[in-house]
Amino acid sequence: MSSSLRVLIIEDSEDDAALAVRELQKGGYEVSYQRVDTPASMTSALDQGEWDVVISDHSMPNFSGIDALSLLRTKSPEMPFIFVSGTMGEEAAVEALKHGAQDYVMKGNLKRLVPAVRRGLYEVEQRRERAHLEHRLNLLERFEAIGRLAGGIAHDFNNVIGIVLGLAELGYEEASSDDALRERFRKIGEQAQRAAGLTGQLLAFARRQVLRPRRLNLNDSITQITGFLQTAIGDGIEVKTVLAPQLNIIRADPTHIDQILMNLCLNARDAMPEGGRLVIETRNVELKDDFCRVHSYGVPGNYVQLLISDSGTGMDEATLQRMFEPFFTTKELGRGTGLGLATVYGLVKQHEGFIHVYSEPGQGTTFHLYFPSTSGTPESREVISAAPVSVGTETILVAEDNEGLRELAHEVLSSRGYTVILASNGKEAIRLFKENRDKIQLALLDVAMPLLSGPELYTQIHALAPNFPAIFTTGYTAESASLESQLKTGAIFLQKPYSPQELGRAVRVALDQKRRTPS
Repeated sequence: MSSSLRVLIIEDSEDDAALAVRELQKGGYEVSYQRVDTPASMTSALDQGEWDVVISDHSMPNFSGIDALSLLRTKSPEMPFIFVSGTMGEEAAVEALKHGAQDYVMKGNLKRLVPAVRRGLYEVEQRRERAHLEHRLNLLERFEAIGRLAGGIAHDFNNVIGIVLGLAELGYEEASSDDALRERFRKIGEQAQRAAGLTGQLLAFARRQVLRPRRLNLNDSITQITGFLQTAIGDGIEVKTVLAPQLNIIRADPTHIDQILMNLCLNARDAMPEGGRLVIETRNVELKDDFCRVHSYGVPGNYVQLLISDSGTGMDEATLQRMFEPFFTTKELGRGTGLGLATVYGLVKQHEGFIHVYSEPGQGTTFHLYFPSTSGTPESREVISAAPVSVGTETILVAEDNEGLRELAHEVLSSRGYTVILASNGKEAIRLFKENRDKIQLALLDVAMPLLSGPELYTQIHALAPNFPAIFTTGYTAESASLESQLKTGAIFLQKPYSPQELGRAVRVALDQKRRTPS
């Protein structure tokens, strides 16, 4: 099968140009070409056309091949340039290669032309692929550095937010007879929750969230969110779903899948200020080696593909290169944080998936998301009870290195009837547990603590008291693997910053589960 080849020929002889074209056609190329022989005509051809290779004579009455090479390099540094000459000596050929020519062929030996062109095209493709891989590597390294920074900041920031959130809720409850004071506490709590949301988005980008995955049918998630979605994006945008029947199961955190869907759909809404069409599709796909060779981000295997397409303004290449960077936004000041797509990127990566985006200015955008498929049947979602938090009389060990959070937990739990034993680090906590082993019925453990981490502490507790109930708390986790193994033993995870209500509910759930579990 012939390969198309667009050739710009710098040659003052029509016959010599025709001979070169004929040789390329004999080599299996379907050639489209233009012959020029002056700087002005070459400049015009480069500006108006797209070319795969330039073939040039070395010496012409109105133009030299070296000048043609210099002109090409100012406009296209990578395009293959091959001299085809009848008078080019060895010294001139060496000089031409130094100036950036890929090869030279003598007119009396045109059989070398096809191999020279193939080699030139191959070298250009290799350089482009290497540059692409280097760009992706630099991007991943930059994202990883930002992620480490975001994770570290979020850990300390979430502790601060947690204290503010907890004190605001306690103040709201205690100021029941003062409507103005209660309103102030309510607003403080709202702003703390907003700050917590921003921190959560940073953690998602950094892939520092603790996932609580379940077997999930992506169609069910889309169906559940569609009604709310139409209200959120407005009547001017048509929403269409094309959901594959018998869609494979994925293992994913339902809350984070909802977050991915909402972020992408709201981003699409913002790209269609005058209205338009939003299409959400699902497919079962198998990615093979051929696909992954072309798309370096891919890994062979079976996936569930989610496509979200809009008919909006689209993005240019410069925007596409930066769209997943935290805080990068094309929206005007005050509209958007620049964290929506960064959040999507991080969550998809944390689910061991990947993203490809196609977009052109004025032509809309399509996000292709790939989630590894698995076997089994879908699991039901956790239902969070809205009932008032029950009180208790049990004794709880609280291990937390942040003094403010430690005192807040003490105040919250004591007010609900519990007896609280406080520890400021892991070693102190294990000592107190051994001393009060017969009294303590639950451990509330910060994941990252000095001397002994929460997971390490729980391992020691578990050795002394198998199946002992525990709740892990963290603003993010750099020890996700060790924490995941602890969660599989039945421990509960409570994401910082948490409210007093959330803390009380988690404590009651953990204690009640222990009561129902045989020793």
